[in-house]
Amino acid sequence: MKKRTVAALALAVGMVSASVVMTTVPNRAQEERTTIEEGISIDGTDVSGMTVQAANQVIQKQVATYDSSKFTLVAGGKQITATGADLGLTAADADLAERALHYGEDGNLLYRFKAQKQLENGEGKDFALKLAVDDAKVKQFLSEHEDEVVSTAVDGSLKRENGKFVYVPGEEGHKLVLSKSAVAIANYIAEEWDGSTTAKIELVTEIDEPKGSEEELSVVKDVLGSYNTNFASSTAARSQNVSNGASKINGTVLYPGDEFSVATALNPMTAENGYALAPSYENGQTVETYGGGICQVSTTLYNAVIRAELEVTNRSAHSMIVHYVEPSMDAAIAGTSKDFQFKNNSEYPVYLEGYTEGGIIYFNVYGKETRDPDRKVDFESEVLSQTDPKTIYTATGAAGIGSISRTSGQAHTGYTARLWKVVTENGKEVSREVFNNSSYRSTDNVYAVGTASDNAEASAIVTAAVGSQDLGTIQSAIGQAQSLVAEQAAAAEAEAAEAEAAADEESGEKAEKKSKKEKTEEAAEEPAEDEAE
Repeated sequence: MKKRTVAALALAVGMVSASVVMTTVPNRAQEERTTIEEGISIDGTDVSGMTVQAANQVIQKQVATYDSSKFTLVAGGKQITATGADLGLTAADADLAERALHYGEDGNLLYRFKAQKQLENGEGKDFALKLAVDDAKVKQFLSEHEDEVVSTAVDGSLKRENGKFVYVPGEEGHKLVLSKSAVAIANYIAEEWDGSTTAKIELVTEIDEPKGSEEELSVVKDVLGSYNTNFASSTAARSQNVSNGASKINGTVLYPGDEFSVATALNPMTAENGYALAPSYENGQTVETYGGGICQVSTTLYNAVIRAELEVTNRSAHSMIVHYVEPSMDAAIAGTSKDFQFKNNSEYPVYLEGYTEGGIIYFNVYGKETRDPDRKVDFESEVLSQTDPKTIYTATGAAGIGSISRTSGQAHTGYTARLWKVVTENGKEVSREVFNNSSYRSTDNVYAVGTASDNAEASAIVTAAVGSQDLGTIQSAIGQAQSLVAEQAAAAEAEAAEAEAAADEESGEKAEKKSKKEKTEEAAEEPAEDEAE
């Protein structure tokens, strides 16, 4: 009986307590709140009476104060500095303003009751502003500045001394683990940073092992492909460019899968990089540029590479024919538009040797020979079509009739051609395939024919003759026009002489009249003189 009485009493107390809570906490679900209650702040800033939009502006303004905060990012003894803006600092809780608005409305009855009492008693409620980073911005920043905090591994290499290879050991480096470093930054901001203006964060790196042990490179002994071209007739400037270019490629080691860009190895084409002004092709014309003649370097290397049967990934023909190799055997480089690139598709490292001697440039590709010694590779050029240059005449009023002057550079014959790869085994041809196709534009001889003259008819005669594009017709018209000009000049001269004679005659008549007048006046004065006497 006693146990039942206690249980009933406890039930009654619980019902009374619930009734008190229910009657104390208003039913706000039926009253849509639009502004934040009094006494609520975010990160110390009062947001009472504000809408969610206004409170979000407060949050954004507060976050912006951290944009100039500096974070020292450390890796392998090197460091870079990032700002809060670089890391894309933002509020970790995107619904912070919403939570402030609905404070006291959410949760169970007891929690809501306590929240309301807290505000009614003036204790207030401050919502802490926690920060996070923009993962994409962090990774972008790290990618852009990776070279400043890591050390790239230097691969093992080779050098040629007295006709022999000497091993050059590599050096290990450190590379940035981007994803883990981004997490380290995010965790530090979220869990450790106290909002101070400076902070230090350790990035995550791993060892970057160099390629090329002495054993691996010891197999590089055999000549896989060789080629040479002659530049003995070149100017001193062009010869300088060819020698300079060969030296920049000499000593390159390519590991299996490595791709080589000739343009990257040779650029920039500047005086500071060892180049001189020499002729080169540009827009169908021959012009003076730094590095003129450098394509003989890429062309000679191209022929050595294809004989080594390395994989050509990018090759372009010249715009106009060159004369140090046959058509389709060239490989041009020009700015960023043309490059010669190839890949070491063999199973072993290869070594590129390039040098000049006696007006000849040489390239040798060394590696480990795995091809059948009875198998030979050769390349044959075939011209498919030829376009001879034309002679073009243009009329110009900037020169007088009789002038014929060349306005173009050296004319070039145009070609279409292809290169055949021919493979023989034991002296017998086993395959023949088209290796590349090339097209070279023709350029014409252009002459300017002068048409300037005061004689409009003479100018018209020469201009009309230029339209015939026939030199004989043009020269005949020039003779005719010059005769007209001469006739016009003779007529003008005769007219001038006649005018001069007429003027002289008129002048004589005037002088005679004057003389007669003077004599008449003298005769009239003589009687007066007698009378005076």
